[in-house]
Order: sequence, then structure tokens, then C-alpha cells
Amino acid sequence: MEFDFLKPVAAPIIEKLKTLTSQQLGSKVVFHTTEQFPDISKIQLAILGVAENRGSVEASSGVDLVSVREELYSMFPGNWDASIADLGDIPAGNTVSDTYFALRKVVSKLLKNKVIPIVIGGSQDLTYALYRAYDALEQMVNLVAIDSKFDFGKEEAGELVDSYLTKMIIDAPNNLFNYCNIGYQTYYNSQEEIDLIEKLFFDGYRLGEISNNIALAEPVFRDADIVSLDLHAVKSADSGNFTNFAPNGFNGKEICALSRYAGISDKVSIFGVFNQNNQPSEGVLIAQIIWYFIEGFHYRSYEYPFGTRDNYIKYIVPIDEEVLVFYKSDKTDRWWIEIPFISNGNNKLKRNTLLPCSYDEYLGACNQELPERWWKAQRKNSV
Repeated sequence: MEFDFLKPVAAPIIEKLKTLTSQQLGSKVVFHTTEQFPDISKIQLAILGVAENRGSVEASSGVDLVSVREELYSMFPGNWDASIADLGDIPAGNTVSDTYFALRKVVSKLLKNKVIPIVIGGSQDLTYALYRAYDALEQMVNLVAIDSKFDFGKEEAGELVDSYLTKMIIDAPNNLFNYCNIGYQTYYNSQEEIDLIEKLFFDGYRLGEISNNIALAEPVFRDADIVSLDLHAVKSADSGNFTNFAPNGFNGKEICALSRYAGISDKVSIFGVFNQNNQPSEGVLIAQIIWYFIEGFHYRSYEYPFGTRDNYIKYIVPIDEEVLVFYKSDKTDRWWIEIPFISNGNNKLKRNTLLPCSYDEYLGACNQELPERWWKAQRKNSV
């Protein structure tokens, strides 16, 4: 049984719940305790802790999941109707691979039951195990990482947290269709890594781009399956993490806005928050990040994938020898661009015929500017 890997929620949290009012979030969540396990057929969101950080040699000993839960469950929910359960924790296995195995099994079971895991890590290399959880579903996977680095390092360098993306690209089965980094800082990434992003037709947005116009990130999340958030992408002044000092990064408001975009996305099926450093103030931030993801989930419009296009306005834009087809939702005013399907023998790519985009990209096309997002998707589909 996959859920045998899970330990019940820590006793201090269960005791804390007794002091909460009926209006606070902790009173509206079903918990895995020594007496009961939640019925996953009745839940939509599952909070899951993973006490594993051996992938990072800089990580402090242990993973503090108690303070995050204390902060989260003492908050007041919005006008939510989502059913939430806390499934407890996956303890660190004898090896990192053992932890990967347990996490993959648990998350795969949740995905098959249409439950969205909200994973509170440990080190960010756990993203690899989340990615492998899709193997049984036989689908291509889009990963969005909110991170100051690309994590293309070499495994022999010693830190899995800086090389998990390399494992995704190299290890079979290769189901990674697209990777997008949001918030990278150029001085933390070699030119070779930046060039590799272009060569693989992946996407990257610098910190300044997103900070200046955070709405740029919304279409990116709309096409994501996994969202992996590295807390090192938040500047220390806002996260309270002075163990690994970061003078630059997203502020608290921006990181919560990105989390809400991830929650609103109809397609995101896993959300993970990683690389905490057990600072009390960081626990407050993590709790608020999770709160905003749940808030976003409540406002999902379920427009993707399209069941019918009757409720969308179609725009045809000729550019040179191409004819671009855009769709605008009359429900949310969100935009998509059509990617003509190119048969390459891989039927798993058929679902990528509609790509989220922005109104600005439509305006650019009207001015004869070919959207870079469309061009990269075309190249990937034809490979």
C-alpha cells in the first residue's frame, strides 16, 4: 500500500488544533493521525511533508515541518469549498533513492485519484521524484521552476539539488516536454547553461523581467504540470533566510502572486516548496505561499483543455508565410495560440496543440512579430 510510507502528522500539530477556532483553516482540514487516515476519494488537495534534504550539502540538519503547519493552520481560509487533507510526512529513507521511491509511489497514487499534492520539502532534488510520478500516466510533462538557478549541474559535483534537471533530461523514460525557469539570476548561471536552455527550446525569464511585469508568468503556469518553488529565489530580507544570504530575489508579495497563478492554472497537478532553512520567519512565508496556492485553486475556471471552442473568439493573424490562430476566452479574457500538430510518431504530443499566451503576444503578432513561445513549441513538435 503506497500510503504505508507516510507517518501521521506530528503530535504537537494535533495538540495545536485543539486551540483553534472553528473559523481557522486547521479546523477545516482532515488529518492523518494515529487513529485515522483521510479518505482520498473525498479530497481535492493533499498536503504532504518530506523530511529529506540530503540532496544539498549546505542544508541544515533535519527539516522543520512543524512550524510551517502551525502557521498555515492558524490562518483563516478564504471563501473556499475545496476539500483538503494533511497526509503527514514521508521520513528520510536509508538512502536518498529510497525517499525518491516512496515519494514517487505516494504522489503517483494521488495523481491517479485526481488529488493535487502540495509538497513541503526538503531539498529541491525531490522535484525529480515528483516528475517520475507521472511515468505510470504515460504523458508528457511540463515543469516550471521558480528558481534563481537552472540546476543543470553535474551529479558528481555532490549536490543533487543543483543537478536534478540534468537527471530529468538524461534518464529514461524521457517525458519532459518543456521546462521553464521563472526568476533566474544571470550571475548564478554559466553561459553554457543559458545556451543549453536555448538549444533545448526551453524557456527562461530573468528576475527583473518578472518583477517588472509579473503578469508575464501567468501563461507559463497555465501550461505547467509541476511547479517547483525554490525558496532561495526569495530575497533574504523577505524570507528571513540568512543562512544562505540572497540580497536579490522575489519579495514576499511577488512570490505569493506567483503561487496564486500556479493555483489558478487548470493544469497544475503538483505544487512543491523546497529548500527551506528552518528559520521561523521562513515558516510564515511558506504558509502564506501555500495559502495563496489554495486560494488560486478555488478560482480555477477549468478552461483547459478545451472541450469545445464555441465560447472562444477566434482571431486569425497572417505573418509572412505563417497564419497564426489565436483564441480568446469570453469567460476570463485569457488567450491561447494554436500550434499546428506535426506528426512525429509520438502521440503523447498531440495535447500540445493549444498553447497559453498573452494579449501582448497577440498584439505583437498583429505587428508582424512572431511569438517566441510559438516558435519554440513548433520546433519541439517537429523534432
